[in-house]
Amino acid sequence: MATVSPQDSGPGPSDDADQPWTYTLRLPNDPRAARIARVTLQAVLSGHGMAELTETAELLTSEMVTNAIRHSDGPAQLRLRHLCESRLRVSIWDTNPLIPAPFDTPPGRLDRFTALTEAAAKIDDTHGRGLLIVRLCADNWGGYPLADDVFGISGKLLWFELTPHRSAFDIAA
Repeated sequence: MATVSPQDSGPGPSDDADQPWTYTLRLPNDPRAARIARVTLQAVLSGHGMAELTETAELLTSEMVTNAIRHSDGPAQLRLRHLCESRLRVSIWDTNPLIPAPFDTPPGRLDRFTALTEAAAKIDDTHGRGLLIVRLCADNWGGYPLADDVFGISGKLLWFELTPHRSAFDIAA
């Protein structure tokens, strides 16, 4: 005869840790916006038990917020969304309607290889690598234009997704 008892969840995320949530932060066109976005992101991920995504999410968010502030005249908006299975989507809206390549098309199966090739070709460049870093580090990414009649805003929305990476042992177990 076997006795089975529920595992003690102990301190940590509650039972609804995999429930969707969303945080939105409006950022002025100010050079301090990237730092404010990083601090907010760190607090949200820590508070929701997703700290393992923090370093990569901070780097990619910083790159995208910096681009939004540098390449638009208006404010930007950061949206953090927990989708499911600990997947995080970070979206950045800005007022510039131009979607930079290759974010104007869905990523292909060989995009990481293409991105590595581009990185090697740009080894001496001192700028223009932010979205390349996003392509190399994110699990998924994309962008789309926003028309004037959608929620009264226009511009573009660029996004990326991260998921915690499980070890081969966790997957096999």
